[in-house]
Order: sequence, then structure tokens, then C-alpha cells
Amino acid sequence: MDAIYTFRNCLPGSNLCWLLLLAVALPIGVLAQPISGRVIAVADGDTFTLLTAGQQQVKVRLHGIDCPEKKQPYGAAAKAFTSRAIFGKTVQVKGAKKDRFGRVLGTVYYGAGLCLNEDLLAAGCAWHFKKYDRQAAWAALEQQARAGKKGLWQDAHPIAPWQWRGR
Repeated sequence: MDAIYTFRNCLPGSNLCWLLLLAVALPIGVLAQPISGRVIAVADGDTFTLLTAGQQQVKVRLHGIDCPEKKQPYGAAAKAFTSRAIFGKTVQVKGAKKDRFGRVLGTVYYGAGLCLNEDLLAAGCAWHFKKYDRQAAWAALEQQARAGKKGLWQDAHPIAPWQWRGR
């Protein structure tokens, strides 16, 4: 009851209000700096775990794309692509924020400036998740993969992961 009373009566701009706001917002808010680390596990095409220099394990979900689910057609191919690209390597996650599951969402860079999000789209291993990302370049990468019948676009009627999950 005291916490509710204090929150209701704190003045905008007061230190207490800022502390309360930070305590609530940080777990799901934007992370200040890019995160770097070595990839120690790949769950599927768009989710992996990295180990930071401080020995912290961080679960990462790629922003703006959606790969097929593990048991979905091309799900194993998407996971294999991601594993070949980044497993055991150091990556940098930029534009990171946390999702409702506590995973860090971001754009992942590896090697000599390669972007995993873009590489998965170009290889036909992912859909551009337009619900969460509006980059025209990423939409074009998906369209090029579709036109070239790359990866999952070889299938006459591929099912988007968000539809597959809803079954």
C-alpha cells in the first residue's frame, strides 16, 4: 500500500518518480550499448545464446525477421544456416532491446561487417517480419529470395511462422 501511495503522490520530475520509472522500464526497455559475445548455442534460425566477456549468458532474438519453426519445413535449414554463420564466433548485437520474454532483440553483425538478419533474408531462410520492421531494403531482400526461389521460397505455398505457431 505504501508503494502505491508513494507512486500516486510523487511529483513529476522528482527523483523517486524517475527511480520508479527506471525500475519498471529497464527490464523491457532499450539497452544503452551494443552487446558483444561468443555464440555458445543456436536454438533455431532466429534465436541463439551468446556469452559476454563478463561470462553472462544472453538469449538473443533477431529483430525484423522470422525464421521457420524447428518442426516446420525449412526450420532445420534456417537453424543450420545460423549455426554455420555464427556458432562459436564473436558477434555484436545492435539496436538491442528486450522483448516480453526477456530475450534481447537486435540486429546481429559478425565476420567482416556481415549482417545475419540480412543474410537469412537473402538466403530464403526467413520472412521479413513487417509487423515489427519497415526497412525497405529488408523487404527487397525477401522479394529477391522469393523471385530466385531460394530456400523456403522453393515451396509452392510456404507457411509463415506466425501462422504455423497459431495452428
